[in-house]
Amino acid sequence: MKKILVAVLSLGMMLSLAACGSTENKESNAVSGTSVSNVAELNLVEDGKLHMATNASFPPYEMTTDDGGYEGIDVEIATEIAKKLGLELVVDDMEFSSVITSVQNGKSDIAMAGLTVNEERKKNINFTDTYTKGVQSIIVPEDSEIASVDDLGKAKAIGCQEGTTGYIYCSDTEENGGYGDKAIAYPDGATAVQALTTGKVDAVVIDNAPAQEFVKANKGLKILDTAYAEEEYAIGVSKKNDLLLEAVNKALNELIEDGTVQKIVDKYIQA
Repeated sequence: MKKILVAVLSLGMMLSLAACGSTENKESNAVSGTSVSNVAELNLVEDGKLHMATNASFPPYEMTTDDGGYEGIDVEIATEIAKKLGLELVVDDMEFSSVITSVQNGKSDIAMAGLTVNEERKKNINFTDTYTKGVQSIIVPEDSEIASVDDLGKAKAIGCQEGTTGYIYCSDTEENGGYGDKAIAYPDGATAVQALTTGKVDAVVIDNAPAQEFVKANKGLKILDTAYAEEEYAIGVSKKNDLLLEAVNKALNELIEDGTVQKIVDKYIQA
């Protein structure tokens, strides 16, 4: 009888321990490859989700789908990062000029919008390692007298997307290589290109990948052979969240090392 009682008690203790272990596993939700033992430590905007601030009118990095969803290089990379962290990606679509502010104010967790790393932005947010490089290109009508970067000064007006490095460069003073008031900011690249097709501006300065998409969609336009500038893209994270920066950067580098990032880029941009 004692043996039976001991066996029952032992079984009960084993079940109890197993139950405790199961609960702990559910609550720990460890982040692989980082020093973070609990996702809660990442101080996310929403439990179980990774909010990505972007401007979904920047093909092929981020754009909307026919069913109201989102796709593109940044969206797919962010989705893979979220998976590694055991999270669900949520895309927060907004004006480009609000992307960095959204992360600063804690409304979004990360910023991915073909975001170029520069010193001014580093004052407001931290950046991960670079995941791809971008080129600022010049779009002009096929019959334009603007044939190179050196000719851009001939333009009476230059269209750019507001808040982008293209606009920052072009709106700078002539002494610093810019064109001052000739640079006109538009809410997105598509609107800037529309202004070009209607003759409101003489050229558009924008990242090369979306430039190619816009030229494909608008007959009579071309991209100049010479690049306006070369840049690096990275993910922005709040300066108040070093743990999230560490976790995202770790996941990003794993995706770079195993070739996932390059496969995603190659899917959208054919060399």
